[in-house]
Formats: sequence, structure tokens, C-alpha cells
Amino acid sequence: MQDNSPLPGLPFMKMHGLGNDFVVIDARRELPAMTPDLARAIADRHRGVGFDQLAVIHAGEGADLHLVFWNADGSTSAACGNATRCIAAWEMARTGKPALDITTERGRLAARDAGEGQVAVNMGQPQTRWDEIPLAREMDTLELPIDGAPTATGMGNPHCSFFVDDAEAIDLDAFGPAHEHHPLYPERTNVQVAQITGPDRIRMRVWERGAGLTLASGSSSCAVAVAAARRGLTSRAVTIDLDGGTLHIDWREDGVWMTGPVAHVFDGVWRL
Repeated sequence: MQDNSPLPGLPFMKMHGLGNDFVVIDARRELPAMTPDLARAIADRHRGVGFDQLAVIHAGEGADLHLVFWNADGSTSAACGNATRCIAAWEMARTGKPALDITTERGRLAARDAGEGQVAVNMGQPQTRWDEIPLAREMDTLELPIDGAPTATGMGNPHCSFFVDDAEAIDLDAFGPAHEHHPLYPERTNVQVAQITGPDRIRMRVWERGAGLTLASGSSSCAVAVAAARRGLTSRAVTIDLDGGTLHIDWREDGVWMTGPVAHVFDGVWRL
């Protein structure tokens, strides 16, 4: 006789935005609490599921959802733009709503269906003061006293953006971790190498703190777009070409809007 009873364990969804991949857990039902050890075990791409970030959905207080993000090393992050877009797409499809109000440690974010499989999220206003990002001491965030004069930006998490002549020529496996742990960034940092490739178009590669080399990053794309506009390299609306695909970033009066595709790959159960 076939046993159709639910499998014991932790139900999850696997999603990605441009190859930036996530495990998503809907904790609005009664489930075991996420811990650093559990996050690290699920993140293992050989013995677990594997992810760049893990997102836990909680009931929102005065919002549709509240999201908590975990990195592959078991640390937490205040923001994850691509995961927010993926979860928004799933929740909008589930509920029939065309737009959502989402809270994170970053703050309150608006998400909407942008049509043709695209989802847009307002990632909020960028943080450009040294103590908001945060940096270790007061300084001009437009050009840091680091070789290459990168720009520092906060998008709920810290970013260090280098503008280079050839993004492909950078050995990001070495360059990324060397700057992730730079002493100017007490909470570590995401690292981007960005090349201006045309009018309002940027080629970008990303090293994420706590995750490593990734195919795409939403918050990093927002940070690079803000940095490029502040430096006069582009306008405030740009196209970002990442290893995994393309995002459109628009820094408006109400915040930094990010628009791009999403994918819900499969559902599974983590055996506890």
C-alpha cells in the first residue's frame, strides 16, 4: 500500500534569480527554527541542497510578509534582492495579488509584478554615509583609500564597488575574499568589479560576503548602479549584465527599483 502521509522534515523551495540561488522556507506554518548549524548544513552543495542565500518567510506585522536571510556560512544578512523578488513572485501567484508589502531587517520593501515574467522590488534608499554602511571610521565613501579607489554603498548590507577597465580580467576568487575582510569594513562587505560597457550599461561580477562567487546579486547590482551614478559614470537608470543574466536598476526618488526574471525550480523536504 502506498504511504501518502507527509514526509517528516523541513519543507523548502529552491528558487533562483539569474542563477543567484536560494533555499526558501515558509515558516508561517509550525516548523523547526533556523540555526547557523542548520543553515550551513543545507548550504553544503555536496551533502546538502546548496544555496547562495537561505530565506525564511514569517508572517508580516502590517505587511504581507517578513523575510529573514541567511548566508551559506551561517551568518545572517539584512537584504537579498533577488530572493525577495523570487519570493514575491511566488506569493503573488499564490494569492493573486499584483503587488506586495514586504518587511526585512533592511526595512519595508514594495514588490510588484512587472509583466512578462519580470518582478520589480524597491530596495529602499541607498546608504552613502560612512556610519550607515558601516565603515570603520569617517571618510568620503565615493572613493575609499583602497587601491583602485572603490565606492562604498549600503543597501541594508555593505558593498565595495570597483570600477575597472575589464571585469573579466579580475581573478575574483582571490580579489573577492581579500576585500571582503578589509579592515575598513567591520561587518565584512560584498565586493563588485564593474565595467562601463555602453551608455547606461554595466558589466558586473560579484563576490558576496558569506557566500563567495555568485552568478548574480540584486543588492550588489543596486549598489553598483548607485555608485556609478554618484561618480557621474551613468544616469540613475542602468542595465546590469551579470554572469547569470541581466537586471534593470532605476534609482528613483522613492528608492532603488530592481527588475528582473525569477525561477521556482523545485520543492523538497530536508530530513531532520
